[in-house]
Amino acid sequence: MEIKRVILNNIGLFKNQEIIVAPTEENPSNITVLVGNNGAGKTSILAALATSLSWLAARLGSIQGSGKPISEDAILNSANSASIEIKIHDSYGASDPSNSRENNNFQWTLAKTRKGRTAQDKSNLNDCTRLANRYRDSLSHDDQTSLPLIAFYPVERVVLDIPLKIRTKHSFLQLDGYDNCLSQGVDFRRFFEWFREREDTENESGISEEFLNQIKPLLETNQEAWQQLKQLHTSAKDRQLTAVRTAIRRFMPDMDNLKVRRKPRLYMAIDKNGETLNVAQLSQGEKSLMALVGDIARRLAMLNPALENPLAGDGIVLIDEVDLHLHPSWQRSLCDRLIGTFPNCQFVLTTHSPLVISDCQNILVYTLNNGELQRLPSQYGQDANTVLLDVMETSFRNESIETDLNNLLDAIQDANLTEAQKLLEQLTDKLPANHIELVKAQLLLRKQALRHAKD
Repeated sequence: MEIKRVILNNIGLFKNQEIIVAPTEENPSNITVLVGNNGAGKTSILAALATSLSWLAARLGSIQGSGKPISEDAILNSANSASIEIKIHDSYGASDPSNSRENNNFQWTLAKTRKGRTAQDKSNLNDCTRLANRYRDSLSHDDQTSLPLIAFYPVERVVLDIPLKIRTKHSFLQLDGYDNCLSQGVDFRRFFEWFREREDTENESGISEEFLNQIKPLLETNQEAWQQLKQLHTSAKDRQLTAVRTAIRRFMPDMDNLKVRRKPRLYMAIDKNGETLNVAQLSQGEKSLMALVGDIARRLAMLNPALENPLAGDGIVLIDEVDLHLHPSWQRSLCDRLIGTFPNCQFVLTTHSPLVISDCQNILVYTLNNGELQRLPSQYGQDANTVLLDVMETSFRNESIETDLNNLLDAIQDANLTEAQKLLEQLTDKLPANHIELVKAQLLLRKQALRHAKD
């Protein structure tokens, strides 16, 4: 399942805006990235997509299910009503001769009118119901049917705590993969509670890792028994937990073996570069990324109970400020790792990082400015400074220093050596001795002084 396009009428800053979503012929990857200044409308687009998709998620659970309405606050100030029109292609059941390509296209409209105003747009959710019915009919015949992931991770996502005492018992049925999947302010508490409960069940049905480590020295002389015990341990592993651990390992290669430790006290642990750490010891960026990747993998595993590799499940994932808390080296590889870890998911992302859009090939990038959307040419291979200047319209250097450097170079070019020497001394007091532009200016000034002396 993938979004083909969305049309926003009087939503946020957008009066009438059509947005094509990757993959497209020109951008065959499954990632669309929105960039722009704060307040440009990036989050409004993700929120509109989440609002529209919430009706599909609700109707997958019940034919009478209702998603989120468009809030009045989301309506353009000068407008009386607003609408979100979404077009989705879903090839599930495409092998059925009765399903033509046209039958795999679904389009619905969600509308909202201000109180006391005359309605100008009307909701039409027939295709939303038709798509949900297709999956519910299939699920009625086969309870192992795969369902598409739908998830929105807003900027408010944080790891507030890592609960190990579970206050309430949860159910983790297939449709629970949609629980809070599009809610604002998600904090991942659910992920850690889910992991703890699944691991408890895994340990009850198999051989715990602690027991395996304890018995290993006793079987050093009997390799055959040791190998059989390891195979038994592997076969008893929970498929859903395995998917989560695999996703975290692929996305964060220095992290592995997420687990709950019970001695000397109860805590969640992970191996980082071979050293076992309490997850609480990780940085905010590490915890947030681990929880994000883990939550996507958890939902995919729940929604795809029959897939040998649940990470190959499909769906739509919306992430606001995907670079939040991440080191530049992680930002640089982020899109490639999303594609590598979740190859069949479609991602719509927002970012403020030039590294996110310049280090992945074939992604679709839009820039937003005061409600205007512009499709950008590929930024693949561009250096971060070029992206900052050309795309984000931001100087890559302090503006005051940039002005002083330009004045210095102008003075050197004009052979105004006294003024150039004065500006150079002022900059030398401000900047590090090895500043590359300062070193260049010193060389140019020396050459100009020698040329001037010869003349």
